[in-house]
Amino acid sequence: MEKLWHKLQSGLRQYCDENGFNKVILGLSGGLDSALTAVLAADVLGGENVTAIMMKTQYTSELSLQIARETAKLNHLNYHELDIEPLVNAEIGFLTQAFKAPVRGITAENLQARIRGQLLMAWSNQNGGLVLACGNKSEALTGYCTLYGDTCGGLMPIGNVYKTTIFALAKWRNTLGYALPEAVITRAPSAELAAGQKDEDSLPPYAVLDEVLKLFYDDKKSAAEAVAAGFDKELVERVAALIRRSEFKRKQMASALDA
Repeated sequence: MEKLWHKLQSGLRQYCDENGFNKVILGLSGGLDSALTAVLAADVLGGENVTAIMMKTQYTSELSLQIARETAKLNHLNYHELDIEPLVNAEIGFLTQAFKAPVRGITAENLQARIRGQLLMAWSNQNGGLVLACGNKSEALTGYCTLYGDTCGGLMPIGNVYKTTIFALAKWRNTLGYALPEAVITRAPSAELAAGQKDEDSLPPYAVLDEVLKLFYDDKKSAAEAVAAGFDKELVERVAALIRRSEFKRKQMASALDA
């Protein structure tokens, strides 16, 4: 983990130097990916040069708010909280009229992510700084992300790190000094775009998913070879379909640091 962390630090520092950035901006959601990205950026640039914005809606839990606040305090981030529910409601009202039908399901969920992306980019335009996208490799490969939403940014620092490695990396980083609240490591991952939402409602458990993704993406194995390795055929086919269907998203994502 030490080697990986130092590689990510070096990559972020080099990217910022080469592109003339001395400060960054990100959405701090109360989830692990954004928290780890914020800590990485603070380690490289200093917390005062990391603007972390919690953009809450009706689905944002009190735990997420507590985690975001504690992460910001521990790492001396330039922290802001914005209630974006009025913006979400205004857009839903506008689209309801435009569609002449209620705004439902994934449409309403993605509006929240895209409003957040819009605000981060506006903050960058107004105040300067590089917007960081906080997605990981597991999400990128399966398309578990919102195009023009949480994929907004000029760089995706942990975009080549699998989710299971993110957990391990976070635990390791805390051995250097307490930078990540324990709750952000132990909580069930959720995009919090709908009531009671969990990542595993849409994806296989990360411990299994990442192993299949590594076979497909890193080892270039076929579906038949993945099944022969002992994975359930239905699971393998499901993961393969997710990868195929989300290729168009990956072509538009921000660059990820080498990991």
